[in-house]
Amino acid sequence: MTTTLELTPTTVAPSGACCAPMVREAIDPDPARELARVFKALSDPTRVQLVSIIAAHDGGEACVCDLTEPVGLAQPTVSHHLKILVDAGFLTRTQRGKWAYYAIVPGALDRIARSLTTVEPLGRRIERGRRTEG
Repeated sequence: MTTTLELTPTTVAPSGACCAPMVREAIDPDPARELARVFKALSDPTRVQLVSIIAAHDGGEACVCDLTEPVGLAQPTVSHHLKILVDAGFLTRTQRGKWAYYAIVPGALDRIARSLTTVEPLGRRIERGRRTEG
């Protein structure tokens, strides 16, 4: 079931309001939706674990064949989770023969954290990464 919330642009309260004033612009609705999509990719514990396992590998890269046992899931399920992480911009995918290798996108997690404190739209920072090598 999908829940859709209507988001409205935020405004700064007029001087003399009962609340503390905003000290920077808040995120607008469209970038907020994109940010929520990216956070949703990390909302699954298996995906968080996969990111951690890949980051722990030498060079921040791991073969899908090395990722099924640690998470206790079948290869097609792991591949599904990895695809979501690639689409969200956290990982890149490289095909080498019959095996797919996944690597952490440098700075992807840092950019997500910064997106909560800056006004720049998320889409300018996160690019979906896929690369193929023979």
